[in-house]
Amino acid sequence: MTVSHGSSSAPTLGDAPAAAVVVEGLSVQTGRGAAIVADVDLTVAPGEVLGLVGESGSGKTTLALALLGYTRPGAHIVSGRVHIAGQALMDRPESELRRLRGNLVSYVPQDPATALNPVIRVGAQIADLLRIHRSRGTEAEVADVMGRVNLPTDRAFRRRFPHQLSGGQQQRLALALAVVCEPPVVVLDEPTTGLDVVTQGRILQEIGRLRASLSLAVVIVSHDLAVVSSIADRVAVMYAGRIVESGPCGPVIGRPRHPYTRGLVGSVPDHVAPRKLRGIPGVAVGLDDRPPGCAFAPRCALHVPACDDRMPRLDIAGENHLARCLRHAEVEPVRHEERRRSASEGTSGPLLVIEGVSATHRTPLGAVTVVDKVSLAVSAGECLAVVGESGSGKTTTARCIAGLHVPSQGTITMAGEALAGRAGDRTAEQRRRLQMVFQNPYESLNPKFTVGESVARPLRLFGLASGAAARERVTRLLDEVRLPAALVDRFPAELSGGERQRVAIARALAAEPEVLVCDEITSALDVSVQAAVLELLGDLRTELGLAMLFITHDLGVVATIADRVLVLQNGRVREEGRVEVLLSDPKHSYTRSLIESAPTLSRDLS
Repeated sequence: MTVSHGSSSAPTLGDAPAAAVVVEGLSVQTGRGAAIVADVDLTVAPGEVLGLVGESGSGKTTLALALLGYTRPGAHIVSGRVHIAGQALMDRPESELRRLRGNLVSYVPQDPATALNPVIRVGAQIADLLRIHRSRGTEAEVADVMGRVNLPTDRAFRRRFPHQLSGGQQQRLALALAVVCEPPVVVLDEPTTGLDVVTQGRILQEIGRLRASLSLAVVIVSHDLAVVSSIADRVAVMYAGRIVESGPCGPVIGRPRHPYTRGLVGSVPDHVAPRKLRGIPGVAVGLDDRPPGCAFAPRCALHVPACDDRMPRLDIAGENHLARCLRHAEVEPVRHEERRRSASEGTSGPLLVIEGVSATHRTPLGAVTVVDKVSLAVSAGECLAVVGESGSGKTTTARCIAGLHVPSQGTITMAGEALAGRAGDRTAEQRRRLQMVFQNPYESLNPKFTVGESVARPLRLFGLASGAAARERVTRLLDEVRLPAALVDRFPAELSGGERQRVAIARALAAEPEVLVCDEITSALDVSVQAAVLELLGDLRTELGLAMLFITHDLGVVATIADRVLVLQNGRVREEGRVEVLLSDPKHSYTRSLIESAPTLSRDLS
């Protein structure tokens, strides 16, 4: 792959092979003329994987969608060209583009459910695509496609509806739909976000296998540099709509030459080499605030006046390695000397205790036990991480603690007080003291409330603040979760997924809880924002003695924030222990499989 940027003065990185993707001078703007993507060039060869990384708002998804000749409502391509397998996509009528999508280039969205029709059976969705693009669609052909992505091929499975599949199975089905017509290019938008490490590993293996067997050119959009490192040949880093660094995955991640890339790498938690994370100071510039010079300058420690004069060009920073920085030779490597410091366990006894809790889900065939006699305890100032595959009972356990799922047996106590099974039966003070942040940021917030109203609501409900004091507290909370105060009057629909999640975290912290239950709260966050949120939660544990139950599939996050780890499988506790001991010397075979499946940056940083 060759990546360059901007005008013809940009350097060339050798002779590229016959290209599956060619993008030249691509610019995408909003209706008011604000640049979302600015003058981007890139080339991807057949059988190659390009990782496209950057924070929310960097333009990576907009660039990825442009590879299909598509832009979101309110945006339009103003210049440049896109060629897929030698065919130009620009200036074609929508009817032609619809024919090319799927045949020439396909797309897998971040949420696989949005790519699946909820009222059409799994097999029928594949058969429909085959009939539209290939004039065929027999059961044998459908089974063959499903087998390619290691889905069951029996008739009973093919007759399921999407909601009857697990998250990992839905993602595999979305992949099957993307490759059913064997297009030369596949675009994957955050394909592993929210998946447990085992399922994530399987999806990445499938992508690698399909890439090799079909010689696919793959563009993978992700905020997870560890995931990108495990599958990509090369990586392009985007900031404020431009490519700021590109090159082979190992050198870019192991020896970044742009301060922004270095900040991203320094924000990534790693279970193999735990360390204190360092978030990137400040927030990304908005669409209407991008300066004529380097957009990263306000956040950059290497900033000099010349950075403000004009946009730096992409200069050669190494073999096949480009960086858009006037001082790229001075960017220091990410250092691992400073390791994570564990918070001390509480000394006043457990604050939250659950004993022998079991819980069931109702199905057409009767009640199914999903949590089976789970016991745990968390002290003030302590963080207990709960890990396991999807379906292991993690979220149901958390919902039982929060009073959102009534246990079939067992007890839950907080500070020695028994908690009712239903949140509505608990006292207002008990509800204030125990708050939960949910995994899905799109369902966490009332769409009719502004950001300010959502964050201020607990202050009013629990009598903590009102009027000017409440507004001041809201502003402070938004700052703590790295959100600009300008968002206070926006509605959830106007925010990205990561921004919504940060609002949900701020709302929970507004109640001044003593116990915080976090269900995959960092899975939708950029790594730089994740680092800031983890640092904030660590500070609150130290300053306020906040007890945390932290559900996550990211073992790097576990190594960064947790004191102890509890491993769940099929609703049962398989192993529990201190984080540094359990991650380095697991005793249970299931724990070992989780650790072996987890991506790591250590290979590139060594």
